[in-house]
Amino acid sequence: MRHGKKINHLSRKTAHRKAMLANMACSLIEHKRINTTVAKAKALKQFVEPLITKAKTENNQELATSTHNKRVVFSQLRDKYAVATLFAEVAEKIGDRPGGYTRIIKLGNRLGDNADMAMIELVDFNELYNADKTAKKKSTRRGRSKKASDAAQTTPETEATQEDDTKATNE
Repeated sequence: MRHGKKINHLSRKTAHRKAMLANMACSLIEHKRINTTVAKAKALKQFVEPLITKAKTENNQELATSTHNKRVVFSQLRDKYAVATLFAEVAEKIGDRPGGYTRIIKLGNRLGDNADMAMIELVDFNELYNADKTAKKKSTRRGRSKKASDAAQTTPETEATQEDDTKATNE
C-alpha cells in the first residue's frame, strides 16, 4: 500500500527519475514550454517550482545567499546554462509573482499508445495569455483618464490659434 506517499515514481528507479526530471526542467527553462505526458508534467511541476523560487529570492538577498542558491539549483539541474538562464531571465520576469510559475494544459491523447499528453509552460512567458494583462491600464474612480484626454484636447486648440496668429501677421 502507498498511503501518504506523495511522490510519483513514474515507473523508474531513483537515479533515472532524477536525471529525467533534471533534463525536462532544463528543457523547460530553455524553451519556456514542453510537451510531455500529464504524469510527467505534474512531477516536473513539483520539481521545478521550488527551484524557480530559489532563483527569485536570489535577487532580494545578499551575495552569499545568492551563491548558495545557485549551487543548490545547480546540484538539481546539473546544467550551468539552464542555471544562468533561470537566475537571469526567468527570475527577472517572475519577480513579483508569489507562486504558480508553471501552467499545465492538457492536449488530448497520443496516437501511438493513447497516453494523456499535456503542455507545461512557464506562465509569464506566454504572450497570448499575458497580452490582455499588459494592454489593460489601471483604472481609478477619480477619473484620471479625463485629465489625460483634456490635455490632449487643449494641444490641438493651441496649435490652431497659433496658426491663425501666423496667418494674421503674414497678411
